[in-house]
Amino acid sequence: MEPDFSKYNTHLDIKYKHLELIDIPKIVGECKHKWFNQTLTQVNESVVRVGIVEGEYHWHKHDNDDEFFFVLEGQLLIDLENMTIELNPGQGTTITKGVMHRPRAPKKTVMLMVETSAIQPTGD
Repeated sequence: MEPDFSKYNTHLDIKYKHLELIDIPKIVGECKHKWFNQTLTQVNESVVRVGIVEGEYHWHKHDNDDEFFFVLEGQLLIDLENMTIELNPGQGTTITKGVMHRPRAPKKTVMLMVETSAIQPTGD
């Protein structure tokens, strides 16, 4: 079954230029979506994104890109084929390119992600 991409609110545009203030609590306060992803800034060939999520994403992988997740608020569960990684505030992990994974948030979760600017967030 094909994932319903319409439930994801993904913004790949770079919202903040270098030296601009990035106010995560303000972004969280303005967010009205269950699965929101906004590129905040570019750092060399990588981007930093904020995710404000609740519920399940779909199973996917990134053939050419590693992906770093860091939880600020809430709890993120990342299902792998043989285990689940649990991330709580102040915790992060890197998912290696080519690894099938499914992020889930049992409650509203705010996280930062660092990945290449070429990554397709929904997977390859």
